[in-house]
Amino acid sequence: MTVTSQRRPKAMLGEDPRIHETSRIHESTIGSWTAIGPNCTISESTFGDYSYTAGDVSIIYAEVGKFCSIASHVRINPGNHPMQRVTQHHMTYRRASYGFGETDDEEFFDWRRSHKVTIGHDVWIGHGAIIMPGVSVGIGAVVGAGAVVTKNVEPYTIVGGVPAHPIRERFSRDVARQLQEIAWWDWPREVLEERFADLNDLDLFLRTYGPNV
Repeated sequence: MTVTSQRRPKAMLGEDPRIHETSRIHESTIGSWTAIGPNCTISESTFGDYSYTAGDVSIIYAEVGKFCSIASHVRINPGNHPMQRVTQHHMTYRRASYGFGETDDEEFFDWRRSHKVTIGHDVWIGHGAIIMPGVSVGIGAVVGAGAVVTKNVEPYTIVGGVPAHPIRERFSRDVARQLQEIAWWDWPREVLEERFADLNDLDLFLRTYGPNV
């Protein structure tokens, strides 16, 4: 038998998050109209409305905004090791597993939590990118595939490389400013539906909803 095309029916998203059965969510808040792909882990994080992940994504100690597009194999906030200690091996903080204590080193995990990652609204993170602890990625930014982001990324800026560096800006500073002032990502669902077609035309959008209108 020759199969030329085979597609599963697209599942409708809704108020309840769509989380793949192979993914694990731990002490996190997941927004509406969201989709979490297969083999993902989200721990002690918030994940905003309309955002989605492809497969094999790891997110820990992070705040992810609304309308974010996260490709497969992305890692947001990989674990820090205690380089200042005699040994950086995790036996010093996961000591219960090794029989070196009855409890783990919660002070160390609190230190990790204090280095959370913040991802703004409408951010696109490409395949295999890594966002390092403590980094903020601004609204509307793009992180190229395979990038390792070690420093904050300005809004509406495209970065790539290892370590990641600015490649170009998506829009002029004035346009970026206007979009942030409009803050369309905070529109309620009924307003978004009413104005949905305008999202495809930047000039029309700014003329209609810009701060000077």
